[in-house]
Amino acid sequence: MNPTTAQGLDVSMPEDLASPRAKLVYLYLEAFGSATADELRSALDVNKSTVLSITGTLRERGHLERRNGRYELV
Repeated sequence: MNPTTAQGLDVSMPEDLASPRAKLVYLYLEAFGSATADELRSALDVNKSTVLSITGTLRERGHLERRNGRYELV
């Protein structure tokens, strides 16, 4: 992982994230802790199918989990 500083956060971005939108979802969850698919959709201005695709990929790669309808980084 490569450390990245964004808005005062010291974030280690997983090297297997190539998609800018996947990186955006990852950074959002790093900053806010957790979010529902609808919260991600609204905050990041992407459609829900895109959010579900990205979160599915992040889950498959072991970067996040879904608990009680909310996505959280592992």
